[in-house]
Amino acid sequence: MFYRVTARFKTETAAEYLRKLTDGTIQSQPPDGREIVGAMNRAVLTEEGNVSWSEVCYCQTPLAHERATVFDEHFEDLETEEIGGHQDYEGRSFMEYLAELVEAR
Repeated sequence: MFYRVTARFKTETAAEYLRKLTDGTIQSQPPDGREIVGAMNRAVLTEEGNVSWSEVCYCQTPLAHERATVFDEHFEDLETEEIGGHQDYEGRSFMEYLAELVEAR
């Protein structure tokens, strides 16, 4: 299943999250690490300050494993909506925003 995901990023985790996204920690996590990294590369920061992305997941509860291993540590107020496939959303690149947060600290 494909999902549109909307959440608020916990900015205090920016350095750790960027490191895990870029050093292979998350990508090597079975079974969904590659999809998580791909999703964050598609993610955007919306005008409202939320992060939106699309992601494929086969858990009975949407994103259950992803939340338990990654997302709940770095996001809050995470909401999912089933969609037909990967979608692009308008907004600023989340990865660029994340890098700027880390540089500013």
